[in-house]
Amino acid sequence: MNDLLFVYGTLLDDKNKYGAYLIDHSKYFAKASLSARLFDLGYYPGAVIDADAPGKIQGVLRKIDDPETVLGVLDIYEGFGIDQPQPNEFVRVPAEVETAQGTVLSWIYVYNLSLENLPEITGGYFAGLSHDRS
Repeated sequence: MNDLLFVYGTLLDDKNKYGAYLIDHSKYFAKASLSARLFDLGYYPGAVIDADAPGKIQGVLRKIDDPETVLGVLDIYEGFGIDQPQPNEFVRVPAEVETAQGTVLSWIYVYNLSLENLPEITGGYFAGLSHDRS
């Protein structure tokens, strides 16, 4: 199982219970970006992979210590899985993300519901979060 996770939203926040969990069970790998669109869902963002997006979303790659266990916990937080409300608000998918060292394959949680009436976040960052966390 892939041990890299691209994070771009609340999982970057060590004051968030699940963000702190991720930090405790992973290591900083690299800054990364992805051709995608970012939407404001209220208290958190949602990314939608889009090769034709006018910009990239910025985030961080984390190298997870025990991917099966850690991703299982994060899946619950993200509302992903067959035991979660259907359709899932987020789904975890593999994606190629860009780093200064080249392109790598990583997991990412992407938004899975309607985009109708959702404001798009421009600039590639969700406001109020630092993407320099290691």
